[in-house]
Amino acid sequence: MARPVVKNTVLPALIIIAGFSVIVAISGPIDRTKPRLPETFTDSDLSMHGARIRGFALGMEGLLADWYWVRALQYIGDKMLRRKGDNVDLEDLTPLNPRLLYPLLENATGLDPHFIGAYQYGAIVLPAIDKEKAIAFAKRGIENNPGEWRLYQHLGYIYWKVGDFEKAAETYQQGAAIAGSSSFMRLMAASMKTEGGSRATARSIYRQMLAESTEEPVRITAERRLKELDWFEERDAINKVLEDFRSRNGRCANSFGEVAGDLLRVALPEGRQFRVDAARRLVDPTEAPYLLDRDACTVKLDLENTKLPVEK
Repeated sequence: MARPVVKNTVLPALIIIAGFSVIVAISGPIDRTKPRLPETFTDSDLSMHGARIRGFALGMEGLLADWYWVRALQYIGDKMLRRKGDNVDLEDLTPLNPRLLYPLLENATGLDPHFIGAYQYGAIVLPAIDKEKAIAFAKRGIENNPGEWRLYQHLGYIYWKVGDFEKAAETYQQGAAIAGSSSFMRLMAASMKTEGGSRATARSIYRQMLAESTEEPVRITAERRLKELDWFEERDAINKVLEDFRSRNGRCANSFGEVAGDLLRVALPEGRQFRVDAARRLVDPTEAPYLLDRDACTVKLDLENTKLPVEK
């Protein structure tokens, strides 16, 4: 009786334990000696196309679409986290090699062609990866949802981002013609024809995006861009004050404190004022201290601390 127990139970258990011991023993050297693979190898190609299985998912298309949507959000987030030691330019995400983002969004909208949130996210992120695919994705959203004026807003935004103000104006105008559309669409159609590249136009676009979107990544992008516009306006104002001081005194100011009175008299757009922190330092829109480049006699950002989405 003991022999069958040893043969059928104890011996297999000992073999399994020994196998695990060997695996543990050799896994360390293998990890240390294996070649480092390019980042592209961490992305597994998608095994199916959402549009092709629509109607065959036993009514679970919406759930599958949500899964691909969440995976798309996590995909970009994970890419950025892996690059935490490097600068990530939000205007150009190609160094992250996010080759699966478009297929993930395609699957989400292929399973649910009325997934407005996915189209909205694509309009914000895809232009920083592939502008042509961004336009194609937004157009597909309009084809699937011709009565949704916000999709025209997103396509107009992409055209504005690539500098095609004529197509942007046309797209905003088309969206404005849809019943129930926001008056913002007509405003943008006119602005694109007269001041498409102005900061005022950019501010209107990002404010509207912030006010209407319920998608957190879109809201974060809009907030960052609005603060970036504040920085541009403050930079121009501070540099003018510094240049005027140098013209009067034949030298650059030693500190911002030396031109504090002049800065207080500056009228920033929309009644905004310069900010100072508890240490009475002049700070940028993200509360990081401004720095004075005395050689160039210009203001510059504290690149170690600012959260502005600018090239560092």
